[in-house]
Amino acid sequence: MDSADAKIAGGGTATAEHTHQEPLTLKTKLLYGAPSFAGAAMIIPIFIHMPKFYADVVLVPLGYLAMAIAIARSLDALSDPLMGWISDHTHTRLGRRRPYMLIGAPLCGIAFFCLLNPPASLKGKDAAVWFGITFILYFLFHTVYVLPHYALGPELTQNYNDRSTLFAWRESFTILGTIVASVAPGVLKTAFHLTDRQVFFELGIFFGVALTVLYWLLALTLKERPDFVARESNPLVPGVRRALRNRPFAILLASYVVGSIAGAIPATMMPFFNAYVIRPHDPTASLSLLLAGYFGFGFISLPMWVAVARRVGKLNAWLASFFLGISGGALMFLLGPGDLKALFVLICWAGIGFGAGLFLTPSMQADVIDYDELYTGKRREAQYTAFWSMLPKFIAIPSAAIPIAILASLGYIPNAIQSPRVVFAIRAIFALTPATCSVLSFLIARRFPITQTIHNAILEGIEQHARGEVAVDPMTGAIVPPPKPGHDEDVGWFLDYFSSGELKRYLAKGASRPVRDVITMAAVSIGVSVLSIIYVLHRVHSLSTDPGALTSVIVVAAGLALAIFAFHVMRLAPARRLAAGEIPADVVRAHLGEVVEAAHEGTPKRAAG
Repeated sequence: MDSADAKIAGGGTATAEHTHQEPLTLKTKLLYGAPSFAGAAMIIPIFIHMPKFYADVVLVPLGYLAMAIAIARSLDALSDPLMGWISDHTHTRLGRRRPYMLIGAPLCGIAFFCLLNPPASLKGKDAAVWFGITFILYFLFHTVYVLPHYALGPELTQNYNDRSTLFAWRESFTILGTIVASVAPGVLKTAFHLTDRQVFFELGIFFGVALTVLYWLLALTLKERPDFVARESNPLVPGVRRALRNRPFAILLASYVVGSIAGAIPATMMPFFNAYVIRPHDPTASLSLLLAGYFGFGFISLPMWVAVARRVGKLNAWLASFFLGISGGALMFLLGPGDLKALFVLICWAGIGFGAGLFLTPSMQADVIDYDELYTGKRREAQYTAFWSMLPKFIAIPSAAIPIAILASLGYIPNAIQSPRVVFAIRAIFALTPATCSVLSFLIARRFPITQTIHNAILEGIEQHARGEVAVDPMTGAIVPPPKPGHDEDVGWFLDYFSSGELKRYLAKGASRPVRDVITMAAVSIGVSVLSIIYVLHRVHSLSTDPGALTSVIVVAAGLALAIFAFHVMRLAPARRLAAGEIPADVVRAHLGEVVEAAHEGTPKRAAG
């Protein structure tokens, strides 16, 4: 126990009173978790089967597939923060989250079916366009329902351990759906002698309908907590700045972003590794077996990880799980033709570690949201969930697209024995790159500071604020006054449209400076985006040349630049208000002092797990 924990324990503020909330019923956990069965099942054919299906069956050049994936995922990532903000600001009879589940799930099911079933007449560039459009629509509608669904979880309970079990149930359904989707293609082809197109037709119908039914059942049965629905949310841009000041969240997000590379690459490369490195007699059947082993062992290990987390804490349990993924992934590099049994053992070994991260990280994220409420007085589940989703997606885009483009540039030939350099590239990308990223993610995750003792103290501080009393930040010892609704609070949120540097330049160089800063940054951002788009269009004007790996990176750059442009556009009107002198200079100086103090006090002490 470190000094922060000792102080809390000695002071008696972190007691069992914060776990008094009634435990969630099994019905609630099932209703909340079950929709993830269908949602997760859809991911398998999209990320595992579709790239190879479109490359080897539909005959879309790999370079164009990589580019289509990059474009679609960039637009998908851009929609996340907007959807999070919209959900947090929604006030309807059904609540903030449920209306979007009712709308998004059926639309996503339709897009999923279309993605899996391109018309047989489409070839080459036309098929790539079909893939890109349906891919974009799938992820757009996926964002509409999944962000509100994930944001609902932290609202259902604030109990430290009950959250772990809630997310464990959700991820149990996630893994179950993943297993079913993993083995289904092999079973359907072997037992019923179906072609690839027939298999994907059946899967498109089944999972599209299942997604709609399960989400409608959740939305029409499980009610949102009225006290959370009634709470005021915040402006989007200041919310972004305050979220990034949340040090525990920044640590957790950084670890997750780096670790997302370790998840994106194997998902895309496993079919290629299986077919062209291991070279089994029946690649489809063996791939189903490998996926079933990975997700199956992740599923059966969940109760073990829940017990471990209760005993040693969420962080220590999560850190232990890294070892399995790192060691299992690195050893796969040593495998070659005929090593199917060894690959299966290593896949299962890594799958045990995979199960821990599925539910522990969202549970830890929910604790971070409580810490945010301690300082802001607002509930921002969807906005934090959007961050959690958006930034890893931008990292995962090149992780999924670039490996495919690299194979194309090295001379990959569909449905043939590959050259030694292509085989080596597949082995290195599939095994070594994710293992390296997992090591980096582990080193970042070690710094996460919120323990059960600290979390109980955070909830106590929120209760003290509700009574109008000051609270203590349990990680830093800083005094945290209750947020004061009204003019002062509104001014604080308004000034958070601007960085400390921008406010200092405003005070030093004149009222027009904020507008100039915002316009300059917006112009630079849109310029980068436009130039990137021009470059991509120049590269893809003909199927006669492969667009190459660099094109996928440029697409990601265009998407990021567009997101930054939108961010600055939303700051233009506040900049004009600031330039008009609406906020006195002494108020700005006081705000700058508070920001500096918060940044200093927000550096958490290292807490034991």
